[in-house]
Amino acid sequence: MAQRRSAKRDFRDVHGIVLLDKPKGISSNAALQKVRHLFKANKAGHTGNLDPMATGLLPCCFGDATKVAALLINSDKTYRARCVLGTQTDTGDATGEVIGSSALTAVSDHDVLQAAASLTGEIKQIPPMYSALHHEGQRLYDLARKGITVERPSRKVTVYDFKLLCNRSEFIDFEIKVSKGTYIRTLLEDLAVKLGTVAHMSALHRIQTGIFSADGMHTLEELAAMDDPMSQLLPMEQALVEYPRVDLTAEQTQDLIHGKRVKSGLADQTCVMFEHHGLFFGLGVISDGQLRVKNIYMKSYQQQLKSMC
Repeated sequence: MAQRRSAKRDFRDVHGIVLLDKPKGISSNAALQKVRHLFKANKAGHTGNLDPMATGLLPCCFGDATKVAALLINSDKTYRARCVLGTQTDTGDATGEVIGSSALTAVSDHDVLQAAASLTGEIKQIPPMYSALHHEGQRLYDLARKGITVERPSRKVTVYDFKLLCNRSEFIDFEIKVSKGTYIRTLLEDLAVKLGTVAHMSALHRIQTGIFSADGMHTLEELAAMDDPMSQLLPMEQALVEYPRVDLTAEQTQDLIHGKRVKSGLADQTCVMFEHHGLFFGLGVISDGQLRVKNIYMKSYQQQLKSMC
């Protein structure tokens, strides 16, 4: 017991984002906890679940960066996906049981491109039964495991790009950019219907989440082997580069800390605030010529101030 309490005391306030290449076979939360222990971070969260069979970009947020995680969860995402024609599973992917088959297992590039084009843009999608959505207080996947199927309302999602990478007799590879809430396995099943066959997804790899790309991600093994994994910690403001920057005076900084509003000549908008030392301070909202605080990331701000001393 004493050893466990001592290990807990080793954890500390860490603020920032690490881009993880999530491995296959574990949940996103299990991967997050492994990274959290590597960094000995008190607080952690990720920015959009990947199923255990999926791999790729999983931004892991620590400390105050967990407060910007929602912005990344809601962002557009890009995946590379493998579609296998001829077999349909109950889950829509390779982890499920085969529930249907078709003799049509190979199609022309022309037909694939036509089907993909018809599923590009704003479309309606029915979420799969094997999903974490709720129905009357229960997860859909819990109902599905009991053999229960319920009606799910269709949802509007946007497929920005449905690019064919490779078309072989064994599989078809795609690169797909979508809005939040899009199920790639459902998209591939819908593609197969348009091709006159059935399909399931055999692999999924995420390569982009919002402004973050796979270029900067690291595997668990790479992070564990580093002498200083903290060197890979990205400042949380990097997730907010799409917002305009506002630089504050010392007086404005103190006024905002105490809940006051300050004058601003900018148009109504959400902005990223930097205080008089040039340190990231928080998110603000400008309305009717007044700037007010939306979020102050006080712990990370104080940590930055301390590092200057």
